[in-house]
Amino acid sequence: MKKYVITVLMLVIGLGTAIAQDWQTDFTEAKELAKTHNLPIVLVFQGSDWCAPCIKLDKEIWSTKEFQDLNNNHFVMLKADFPRKSKNALSKEKQEHNNKLAEKYNPNGYFPYVVVLNSRGEVLGNLGYEKTTPTLYFKKLKAFEK
Repeated sequence: MKKYVITVLMLVIGLGTAIAQDWQTDFTEAKELAKTHNLPIVLVFQGSDWCAPCIKLDKEIWSTKEFQDLNNNHFVMLKADFPRKSKNALSKEKQEHNNKLAEKYNPNGYFPYVVVLNSRGEVLGNLGYEKTTPTLYFKKLKAFEK
């Protein structure tokens, strides 16, 4: 019984941590997490190995401890990457998945493009790269929830 309780606690704690800043790459899974935990989704279209503003957004916002602390259980983070270098190429299935997401949510092909969605996949708002602080960027993302 004790092992069972410890296992359940570890799963619950692990799931909370996963939502905090674990990047999802599958839209269906992200929507399930969003529904289960009543959270919006932040969908990020990026070119991780060629798009300078994408790389800056990752370095200045997503990767900071400040943003990660603020985001603790506020958003399900979903990444749709479009790398160009062959060494970073995605699987055919993952590329098709990201292409479908782009057709629906980023038809103009902007990079970086950040779309805030509700758990049903409906658009609440969008942003791009901004030279700002992680706190201000987080507040802008949160403002779309209202």
